[in-house]
Amino acid sequence: MADVITEEPVELLLERHRTELTGYCYRMLGSVFEAEDAVQETMVRAWRGHRGFEGRAALRSWLYRIATNVCLDALNGRNARARPMDLAGPVTVATASDTRLPEVAWIGPAPDGRVLAETGDPAEVAAQRESVKLAFVAVLQRLAPRQRAVLILREVLGWKAAEAAELLGVTVASVNSALQRARAVLAADAPAARPAPALDEDHRALLDRYVRAFEAYDMDGLAALLHEDVTLNMPPFAMWLQGQDEIRAWMLGPGHGCRGSRLLPVTANGGPAFAQYRPSPAGGHEPWALIVPEVSGGRFTGFTNFLDTDVLFPLFGLPPGLDAETGFEAETETDFGAETGAGAEPGPGVGAAVE
Repeated sequence: MADVITEEPVELLLERHRTELTGYCYRMLGSVFEAEDAVQETMVRAWRGHRGFEGRAALRSWLYRIATNVCLDALNGRNARARPMDLAGPVTVATASDTRLPEVAWIGPAPDGRVLAETGDPAEVAAQRESVKLAFVAVLQRLAPRQRAVLILREVLGWKAAEAAELLGVTVASVNSALQRARAVLAADAPAARPAPALDEDHRALLDRYVRAFEAYDMDGLAALLHEDVTLNMPPFAMWLQGQDEIRAWMLGPGHGCRGSRLLPVTANGGPAFAQYRPSPAGGHEPWALIVPEVSGGRFTGFTNFLDTDVLFPLFGLPPGLDAETGFEAETETDFGAETGAGAEPGPGVGAAVE
């Protein structure tokens, strides 16, 4: 933590920390939009207060103190964001409803470029990717806000207990106690604690098989790629499904409109993801879902299909539609970048909405 205020323009000094602060605030708040707002407020407060700062402490730790206070203020008195699996049990295709919850209820996806540094020590980069997995961010939201901050500062950012205690204005003993409780919550959640697979040859082959099966609407081939307890959730719908049979039934029933879709590869939450474009009545394909999958043991274990494409596709820099000539394999075949470390695959429920 060596940065101090120098003669360099303060705007440039502050801007250097924007991405890592956005990642921190995203883990705290569960929304990249709220995170960017929190970081902007942090920058404003820092710019206004920099003349009185006078290098009394490292600039980076000072910014994290401001960002933490902004996040704690934002979290005060409100319900934590969650995933559908955190709110109720699974439904079946026969009992599924179209009940929707507001955007503020859900943990949202994050483009890697907004929350993760592009370069750095490979081990640190891998750890950062792990810490923005949807499952991990979901566990963070179940912690009390200060516990959340302690876990991120200590386990994700590698701060010492004394540094975290100084930032939060508490004792080292209090930080250690909060960290112990937070670790217990994390250890009890298998998906969050499970490391994501490396994007190796086997992982890429699994992605390719999924794309081929989904675009051909080969439900038998798709089911073969799924863990028996695979889950599918589709914010903003409150419901979620579990099991190969239920997901297959969904795709052939309420989700049949996904037949003929095209998938484009993106990176989200530290790993591979997909933008789904569904056939449009006007011709070509229109945005339908951003698919963030989970993989373990060579099988898909879960899919979160975000349906709010009006805001998410621009956030990820995705085109507003695909013309009739655009094909996934022709232009964008599962190229997620060699440095992408966390696993995420597309899954069968790919944005199929209740119809």
